[in-house]
Amino acid sequence: MKVKGIISEEKVTLPEMRTVLLGVEAERIAAEKEMSYEFRRSIEHANQLAKTTPEKSRELVAKLVPMEKMKPEIAYRIANIMPKTRDEVRAIFAKERFTLSPEEIDTIIEMVSTHF
Repeated sequence: MKVKGIISEEKVTLPEMRTVLLGVEAERIAAEKEMSYEFRRSIEHANQLAKTTPEKSRELVAKLVPMEKMKPEIAYRIANIMPKTRDEVRAIFAKERFTLSPEEIDTIIEMVSTHF
């Protein structure tokens, strides 16, 4: 399969991508088309790592983005990984030039736990 060009681009969370992939899979099964190895692996990856519903993940991103030190890319990463510990949150922010206070980390963990 050759990609000729990008039509549009938008950020989505892993649970949302899982929903899209399952829809494409259903279409291909109905049309009796063969699924490539990469496509099957993508579905398997999304099934294993999606930890919540698309609605809850999108809601979590919407709540994270307004935070003071939060970039949209990091908010999506948090929604995909769903960190449970302070160390996991610190690892997500490791490349940033600032550090989060323990209160900010606890706030993020609390938000994640409510959207699990």
